[in-house]
Amino acid sequence: MRSLLLVTLISAFTTKAANLPIPVTVYADDAYPPYSYVRNGKPLGIYADIFNLAFSRMPNYHVTIVPVPFKRGLRMLETGRGFALYPPYYYANKRAYLDPYSKPVLKEEVAVYCDSKYVSNLDERIVWPDDYFGLTIGINESFEIGGDQFWKARDEGNIKVEPAKDNRENILKLRAGRTHCYVNDKLSILWELKELKRLGLIEKDTEFKLAINVSSEHGYLAYTAISKERYPYKADFVETLDKIILEMQNNGEIEMITQKYRD
Repeated sequence: MRSLLLVTLISAFTTKAANLPIPVTVYADDAYPPYSYVRNGKPLGIYADIFNLAFSRMPNYHVTIVPVPFKRGLRMLETGRGFALYPPYYYANKRAYLDPYSKPVLKEEVAVYCDSKYVSNLDERIVWPDDYFGLTIGINESFEIGGDQFWKARDEGNIKVEPAKDNRENILKLRAGRTHCYVNDKLSILWELKELKRLGLIEKDTEFKLAINVSSEHGYLAYTAISKERYPYKADFVETLDKIILEMQNNGEIEMITQKYRD
């Protein structure tokens, strides 16, 4: 009997080992530099650096990061065709198809930048969103930033919201006067503005004014709540990655990675 039990245990262990590492695909926003973007088909940015390091410490999994338009990534998780996506923010009672979220990875600062040529008295516009009524605000497609009052003002016709596919398109629209202001993460706006100047796509003396800081948000890796039977490894993956993220935060690795993009 002991011999049979030993053979069974060895067989189970061998079978499990033979199936490792488990192949996993994680999707990434392809147009949110410097946090998450794509170049020559390769996922780049702060989150890519963080997650590539984290995934390298998960020997039971072989993780491939695939950049996609953010809207498409959300749709894939909504239908269960995708397992995980970074870096959505967490908003209670929204996107119920995302569950769970990882431990918070990065703190981002949501701000509004405006072109003072088209918007007067920016120094007096200190209440968001009330002091921006009548303006057209640019935003990235499928982003839900800005706060509930901002979206209520949109619904009531007090503010016009003009989506564009990415940071670059939004900044070019702002520069052309097609929008008055742009709401997004502060570092992301400044990074793209610098890149546009470097590429000669915008005048080097172009400056936008920081009008108001809206909120602080955290970016996450979010998982699909759909088709759990399709991802039997989900619970272990979530738990393992969360532990690694906390370790990376506590030992300063995430801050060191982020600082490289601020310099």
